[in-house]
Amino acid sequence: MAASKSDIKFLNAPKIGNQRKKSCRFKKFGIKYIDYKDEKFLMQFLNEQGKILPRRLTGNSLKYQRRVSQAIKRARHIAILPYVTDLLK
Repeated sequence: MAASKSDIKFLNAPKIGNQRKKSCRFKKFGIKYIDYKDEKFLMQFLNEQGKILPRRLTGNSLKYQRRVSQAIKRARHIAILPYVTDLLK
């Protein structure tokens, strides 16, 4: 007994192929310099465990993702950001 199209119901319509392209926030707002001392800004690029989020999640371009990761590593080195944590946010 095969189900017909009218028998298949979804609570929400399935999102297939409707993913929009993520844009780089640094190019969009014209940010040239990423300050490693600005911990609130750098926290946007970390997950709860303190790991650096990848480009596919943040939408950064390769150039700015490298700068962000370098700034996070510098902030960790001078103890502004933690290397590892249980609940960061």
